[in-house]
Amino acid sequence: MWRYLSVLLFGLLFTMSSFGGATVSANEKIVYHVPIEETVEKGLSAFLERALTTAEAADADLVVFEVNTPGGAVDAAGEIAKLLADSPIKTVAYVNNRALSAGAYISLSADEIYMVPSATMGSAAVIDSTGNAASKKAQSYWLAAMKTAAEQNGRDPIYAQAMADVDIDLPEYGAEKGKLLTFTAEQAKKAGYSEGTVSGKAELYSILGVEDADIRSIEESFPEKLARFLTNPIVVPILLTIAGIGIVMELFSPGFGIPGLIGISSLILFFYGHLVAGITGYESLAMFIIGVILVLIEFFIPGGIIGLLGFTAVVGSLFLATGDPVHMTISLLIAVTVSILVFILLVKVFGKQMKFFRKMILTDATKTEQGYVSNPNRLDLLGAEGKALTDLRPSGTALVKEERVDVVTEGSFISKGSTIIIVKVEGSRVVVREIPDSN
Repeated sequence: MWRYLSVLLFGLLFTMSSFGGATVSANEKIVYHVPIEETVEKGLSAFLERALTTAEAADADLVVFEVNTPGGAVDAAGEIAKLLADSPIKTVAYVNNRALSAGAYISLSADEIYMVPSATMGSAAVIDSTGNAASKKAQSYWLAAMKTAAEQNGRDPIYAQAMADVDIDLPEYGAEKGKLLTFTAEQAKKAGYSEGTVSGKAELYSILGVEDADIRSIEESFPEKLARFLTNPIVVPILLTIAGIGIVMELFSPGFGIPGLIGISSLILFFYGHLVAGITGYESLAMFIIGVILVLIEFFIPGGIIGLLGFTAVVGSLFLATGDPVHMTISLLIAVTVSILVFILLVKVFGKQMKFFRKMILTDATKTEQGYVSNPNRLDLLGAEGKALTDLRPSGTALVKEERVDVVTEGSFISKGSTIIIVKVEGSRVVVREIPDSN
């Protein structure tokens, strides 16, 4: 009896200890550490959306974004800022080196900002795809966005605006009129834009009170890294240019070879990057494939309409795949220009001939030099004499070598019965001249 009671008591204590351990584990805070590095673009936005979704699913207490970026696309920065603003989890921007341009905007969208001593934040002028100052409309939108990002977390908006507007005069921070504001760690803390300056992650976690928390890192997967690279504003025109050059060179190559494979691979990489980054869906890829099929059909069913529809579908799919039509226009212009130059170079300099269409276009010719004639050539009659069987006005019939021959004069009238001589033979055309005093 006592033995059974002791076993029951031991089991009860074991169960209580197990529940106690589970309680401690449940009370442990969960912190996610997420890097924001390199250029800000749509691929980064997709990665951060995955990171925040993962953190929310794990019921995390805090997400720390380690920021080190020179900036990037305004539309991507806007998407990221909205992700941070809509997240129910507390967010902290840990500026480890630099948070410039779009990086400053993202940092301002976080609940708190901490910086390492050597970090900088600011210089957020908005520029277009060509590197020039954006339109006044775009600048006005960007200034309003910077102001809102500062105000939503209780920061003085004048400094955020000074980061994007050279007309704001803040000489005490080295941003007199004509210069954009760029905070150092000390200046950011003084202006209330930073909650503190930390030597590293250990001190940051200590200040936030999560040094004993379950800290989980979320890193970009290889597909996400590749997608970010492929959707980089500099890489996109390069991919399209390589695709254009590959297709042009394939036109001069027998069969299907390496140039065509490289061109198609470039287009596949273009769509792959935009699909993985979440910039577009499969509809753009489907439109591209349909467009290519229509262009190929045009080679066999001429008319122009099918080819035009196919070309429009191909170009439309490229614009549908990107979130920046201006940048896509510039990228296509670069790709088309370079492709045309390569085409001219191959034809004019290297004397290449297109071999792609040889199987679809008849290029054989029946030449006289090869023994082919469209009509019998009566060179044997040249210089022969005969008699006009009819009046030649100027054409008619003559008897030459006991053979009736259709002839034509040089323009003059020759009466029936006159003696003629054949002076020229051009294929089936026999030219005659009257022999004077023949009667």
